[in-house]
Amino acid sequence: MSVTERIAASGIVPVVRIDRAADAPALARALAGAGLSCIEITFRSDAAADAIRAIRAEVPEILVGAGTIVSLAQLEVALAAGALFVVSPGLQADVVRACHERGSPILPGVFTPTEVIKAIDLGLSVVKLFPASAAGGPAYLRALAGPFPAMQFVPTGGIEAADLAAYLAVPSVVAVGGSWMVRPALLARRDWAEVGRLASEACSIVRTVRPPSTRWP
Repeated sequence: MSVTERIAASGIVPVVRIDRAADAPALARALAGAGLSCIEITFRSDAAADAIRAIRAEVPEILVGAGTIVSLAQLEVALAAGALFVVSPGLQADVVRACHERGSPILPGVFTPTEVIKAIDLGLSVVKLFPASAAGGPAYLRALAGPFPAMQFVPTGGIEAADLAAYLAVPSVVAVGGSWMVRPALLARRDWAEVGRLASEACSIVRTVRPPSTRWP
């Protein structure tokens, strides 16, 4: 499967800020054991690159990406660490073009119709809607589907477990990004059992809303 297909199959992209790279493999195993097949490590801590390396080395079955990439310099560090996809909070043409040149899938953030048009002009067909809840949530995504029927989205930002089903029910949604199952407090106390439990509950919602015969694409 392609990277996008693997993200779609998971239905959820856990968005993780991790402060101890040594904890990354245990975290990845907890998510994979619950049924999630991808993870986004945000570049909001100095441990991000080492965490990606550790996951690639010790938990190769999980698709690991780099998030909060806002510069070409960060992009180079992320790709050198082994990130298999890239996520950005905004739409930066130079970062998108660099990813295209490197053959690395990228999910840049968009918020407005104008930014969706710019994403299309850059050759993108899947983008991140950020911050999704502030933009208007599922209703906003359905509204965007009118003028942009071919664009697919990974909504992220302000999404909780209770919101998951509503987002997944939107046809243009590939997967949902969220951090409720990987909150800093859980990671700080290395509560992998609770991470696994919350991830398993999320996977159950994915299976309910999107039975295998109806899943994207």
